[in-house]
Amino acid sequence: MRGRLVVLISGTGTNMEALVDACHKDEVPGDVVAVLADRDCLGLTLAKHRGIANDMLAPGKFKTREEWSEALRDKVLSFRPDLVVSAGFMRILSPVFVDAFEDKLLNIHPSLLPDFPGAHAVKDALDAGAAETGTTIHFIDHLVDHGPIVLQARVPIEADDDEASLHERIKEQEHRLLPEACRMFLTGEIKATS
Repeated sequence: MRGRLVVLISGTGTNMEALVDACHKDEVPGDVVAVLADRDCLGLTLAKHRGIANDMLAPGKFKTREEWSEALRDKVLSFRPDLVVSAGFMRILSPVFVDAFEDKLLNIHPSLLPDFPGAHAVKDALDAGAAETGTTIHFIDHLVDHGPIVLQARVPIEADDDEASLHERIKEQEHRLLPEACRMFLTGEIKATS
């Protein structure tokens, strides 16, 4: 039986597309059954063109962050996911959401965690003069960019790198690692250690 994946996005959706492609090639024993976003973005358009259920839940349409978190939780639950993937989702997930998907919630972060957590990881690595950075796939817990690490890939920082060029090279690794982490989860090779 194939796993059911729900992907959370905020931007271009390139990681979501890499995951969908890997599912179609049977590299991942599952299917992306829904793509949800916190804003109107290119990734939603791409999901629609691929015939994947999609929706936008803008936090500004809710009275509180908690109401938005509950609505997002309920929307995701409606798709009965085996795995939820935060792929460039630029929101901190609240405990009410995280607890609903305990041990089946993965995140992609563009650094070698624990180095450079937060929303500006690529810029932070450049500003720090780091020789390398990379990407991390990890389980989400109640802390920001924290939780058991599943996979990491190193990306050297080149002398002429700016934020955009470095981020593109990081994304190349993310597109490779995310499907692999999902495959490992769905086949039972990895589990979150709570």
